Amino acid sequence: MKILLPIDGSKSSLNAAKYVAKTAKNSRSPVVVTLISVHDDAGLGHIKQFVAKSVVDDYLREVSEKELKAAQKVLDAAGVKHNIVIKRGHISDEIMALANKDKVDLIVMGAKGRSGFVDALMGSVAQRISSCAKQPVLLIK
Repeated sequence: MKILLPIDGSKSSLNAAKYVAKTAKNSRSPVVVTLISVHDDAGLGHIKQFVAKSVVDDYLREVSEKELKAAQKVLDAAGVKHNIVIKRGHISDEIMALANKDKVDLIVMGAKGRSGFVDALMGSVAQRISSCAKQPVLLIK
């Protein structure tokens, strides 16, 4: 079974990682988990004209690695095989593209992420993915 686990550093994404670790540990068949961190750099447009692209890339990679660290520890402690993907772009589009490309069986993600107030205005990533994904989506609080 292939599970895609989007991580954004929120408490609910860490809870999703704990759920996946427990599920994988109890599974009779092999489970491979892909952790994905995506950052939308659209808000950095004004900075990009003053800072080199490599600096922005390095910054976003560092943020992603920091956010992924706790989920990696949870999966490592449970002995769950996993890999990591770091992307930049529209968050829900990148998650769905990877889910389709890798033909994952399940997407498990936190129901509430890092965006807070913005969710009320434009809808959360979790809502977009659960309504558009071809795969089953399990939302964890």
